[in-house]
Amino acid sequence: MDFATLAPADRHRAAAETFTGLIAGTSDWQASTPVKEWAAIDVVGHLIDWLPGMLEGGGVELTVADVESAWRTDPLAAWKSRAAIVQEVLDDPAKAGATYRSPMLGEMPMVDLLDRFWTADIYMHSWDLARAGGLPLDLDEAYAAEMLTGMESMEEMIRGSGQFGVRQPVADDAPTVDKLIAFIGRDPNWSR
Repeated sequence: MDFATLAPADRHRAAAETFTGLIAGTSDWQASTPVKEWAAIDVVGHLIDWLPGMLEGGGVELTVADVESAWRTDPLAAWKSRAAIVQEVLDDPAKAGATYRSPMLGEMPMVDLLDRFWTADIYMHSWDLARAGGLPLDLDEAYAAEMLTGMESMEEMIRGSGQFGVRQPVADDAPTVDKLIAFIGRDPNWSR
C-alpha cells in the first residue's frame, strides 16, 4: 500500500487497522519493547492517553470515550473505541475542518493535526508493538521518507520536547524505515 499518497482519513483508517491487527496478535502484554521504559501494553496506553490532552490544549471540544482506564484490561476494545472516534472526525468534513489552536503549534485544521501527529504516531508505534510481539510488519518506505524529512527539519524542537530518544546510528544505505526508527531513538535491529 502506498501509504504516503492516501488521503488523511484513509491513511488513518489503514494505520488504525494495522495497529488493531498488532493488538489482536499480541499474546504477552508484559513483553519488553524498543522503548525500555515500556511493556507492550504501554504502547497501546500511550496512544490512547495522549490525544485528549492535546485536543483540550488546542481548544477543541471533542467527545472521547472513557477508554483511558480500560486499555489495561481490554486493550483491543479501548483501542477500537479511540480509533473509531478519530475516524468519525476525519470522515466528517465539518469536524475535520474545525480549527485547532495552540501556542506551540499555531492554527491548523483538525484533519492536519490528526494526520501529522496522531496517525504518524500510530505508524511509528506500530513498529514498537510489532517488535515487542515478534509480529511481522511492513511499513511504507515512502511515508517513512516523508516523515523523516519533516522531522529532520525540526530536529532541535523535537529533541527539546523530550518526546523522543537520542538518535541512533544507522548505515547510510539502510532502509528509510530504519532511518526513521533510528531518528526517533530506537535501535532498528532491536528484537526481544
